[in-house]
Amino acid sequence: MQKKAMGMLLAAAAAYGYYRYSKMTPEERKNIMEKGKQLFNENFGRVGDLFGKKTDTNSSASNAN
Repeated sequence: MQKKAMGMLLAAAAAYGYYRYSKMTPEERKNIMEKGKQLFNENFGRVGDLFGKKTDTNSSASNAN
């Protein structure tokens, strides 16, 4: 029963978040995205290094010509 309650609570939180996001102005949405990217980079910035993420993607396109 406790797992079902946690699932319902999580679903309610997700629905509320979606509702709030849908009511935001485009400027507020952009601000939220920037804050999320900053938070991710501060806390999980090294994740890209684990997968060999390339920083310059244009060099491969110029080499194809």
